[in-house]
Amino acid sequence: MSESTPAKSGNKAAIIIALLSIIVIIQSIKIYLDYQRNVEKTVQIADTEENLASTMQRLNEIKMELDQKILDIEKLGGDISELEKVKAEVDAQLKRSTARSAKEIEQLKDRVEGYEELLKLKDEELEKLKSVNKELFTENRSLKTQKNVLNDSINRLEKNKEELTTKVAIASQLKAESVSVKSLNSKGKERESPFKNRQLEKLKVEFLIADNKVAPVEGKKILIRVVDENGQIIFDVAKGSGTFILNGKEEFYTSSQDILFDNTRQKLTYVYEKGSEYTSGNYTVEIFTDGYKMGSAQFAVK
Repeated sequence: MSESTPAKSGNKAAIIIALLSIIVIIQSIKIYLDYQRNVEKTVQIADTEENLASTMQRLNEIKMELDQKILDIEKLGGDISELEKVKAEVDAQLKRSTARSAKEIEQLKDRVEGYEELLKLKDEELEKLKSVNKELFTENRSLKTQKNVLNDSINRLEKNKEELTTKVAIASQLKAESVSVKSLNSKGKERESPFKNRQLEKLKVEFLIADNKVAPVEGKKILIRVVDENGQIIFDVAKGSGTFILNGKEEFYTSSQDILFDNTRQKLTYVYEKGSEYTSGNYTVEIFTDGYKMGSAQFAVK
């Protein structure tokens, strides 16, 4: 009995020491992992701040370049309205709070790239203006020659401006993606085309507006029109239908929505209740804004 008691006491002490060792090891691991997480977080914050600082520095440089371009082009008689608009945007970005998320910084970098492309285009325009002014100065001694050079130069500049405006307008056009057309009954059940008339109580049209870095953030009226195989447009003014101008001609549309386009791949849903049966045949859903087509889809009614 006297020999077993010390043995038991020794075992208990060993167990306690082992438990304490385990606790110490666990705490040490936790402290190490917490330290690692804090280090990673600190590095990430530092990277984000450095990224923002370099982007804002480039934005400041762009502002100075814009100021100089405006002065140079104005002296040569060029149009500075577009540059003044961009300068106002840059000023607004610089006045914003410096606290930005990583996503906002990437979006700002995209804008900076766009400003840099614009400055390149304006460099070309400036060179052309310098060339025109030099030609006018040189050819001023001969009135006839001066007139011919001036007319040719103006025509070239106008043509280049029109071509650039057309390219920008085309590039900024919005596109509809993943267009789907489904039937919707009173119980909310959806069906894919082809539809039976008894299933087609309501027509549901959904699509995404594709990402477009060139298109400005602005209000848009997005129209859809449902056209049968004979070219007849389904519309009902009492249910929100109306008219719009397409290729210089007034046309009916079936339904519309007013949105703020913000380049976030917005999803739009239209639910249209005709109120009467559809004639059997093939139909096309067309999507429009600002007088151009964004996309289309087809469905059939049995």
